[in-house]
Amino acid sequence: MRTGLAVEDLGDLLERPLLATLATYRRDGLVLLSPVWFEWREGGFNIGIGRNDVKARHLGRDPRASVVVAEAEPPLRGLEIRGNARLLPQNPEVDRRIVERYIGAAKAAEYLATLPPGTLVRLEPGEVRAWDFADEHH
Repeated sequence: MRTGLAVEDLGDLLERPLLATLATYRRDGLVLLSPVWFEWREGGFNIGIGRNDVKARHLGRDPRASVVVAEAEPPLRGLEIRGNARLLPQNPEVDRRIVERYIGAAKAAEYLATLPPGTLVRLEPGEVRAWDFADEHH
């Protein structure tokens, strides 16, 4: 297993339409793990969530968050980012890019029309942990 990698060492991992897992903190201190769609842009994650989503409430109270993305086939690349998330106004252009990544342009407009009012979670690296298994021969 190769560790200590930079984001750039992960090739196209963050371009693939994989689910990410977003960790936020509940009032009692326990972690909530949520599968989310994302885009990696300008050195951080953009994640659209509903304005009244529990994750927005968690982040409004405690901005600490983590995101992990990992693939299930070799070379088993992965990335974890930990830091303080910012809640930004909903951005229709970001929403469109994210939805198109996962379901394609043809279905995006119809899907976007069904979404509740939202907010944009922006998480830029505080701590980065990146890995792959490119050095292992299976």
